[in-house]
Amino acid sequence: MFGLIRRNKGEVKDKTIYMEIYGVNKVAYKVTAGKINLYGNETVTYGIEAVDFITGKSESIPDFSCNIEDAVDFAEMLISDHVKPDDIYSKALAYLSVSI
Repeated sequence: MFGLIRRNKGEVKDKTIYMEIYGVNKVAYKVTAGKINLYGNETVTYGIEAVDFITGKSESIPDFSCNIEDAVDFAEMLISDHVKPDDIYSKALAYLSVSI
């Protein structure tokens, strides 16, 4: 039997840039801060963005962590590894699998 399941979309609102670093590989790495409403509670969340100025590609994870230290640490890892925007999801999975 199938039924309707309603999910909270959880969109990030009031997004601002907390930190932005331009890497030697011509990729800008940003840590963003925003608010997300989950189950009636509004909490602060931190996201990651990477923009490649050579190809124009960009990727983001708008709700990476609720902890600023994790978001900044992950951004520093992206910078030191010269990660392109296409690879931030695989790096995030590897980072989160170790940090959890």
